Amino acid sequence: MEVRAVAKDTGISPRKVRPLVDMVRGKKVDEALAILRFTPIPAAKVVAKVVKSAAASADNNFQMSPSDLKIVKIFADEARTLKRFRPRARGRASSIHKRSSHITVIVTEQEG
Repeated sequence: MEVRAVAKDTGISPRKVRPLVDMVRGKKVDEALAILRFTPIPAAKVVAKVVKSAAASADNNFQMSPSDLKIVKIFADEARTLKRFRPRARGRASSIHKRSSHITVIVTEQEG
């Protein structure tokens, strides 16, 4: 049984989230939360929140033991991009892209 949790439209670029996601992929939930707690990157709080949500969902809806849960899949996809403009010299404008991401976590109970 796989349990999924998704955080949509987080205000963080997928480029900044992917290194965090790669750090915790394949780890147990407790170990992943410990890694994220001591990571100095601000996006770690958002990733930890999604991992906690997946673990709580597995516990409440499917009576899986939180200590046996393992992160099977975790990925950060690109969400919508807000386009803004910044005035530049000589009446020109340059574009600013404010990127956001969808973070998906899939956990399952580990045998043994």
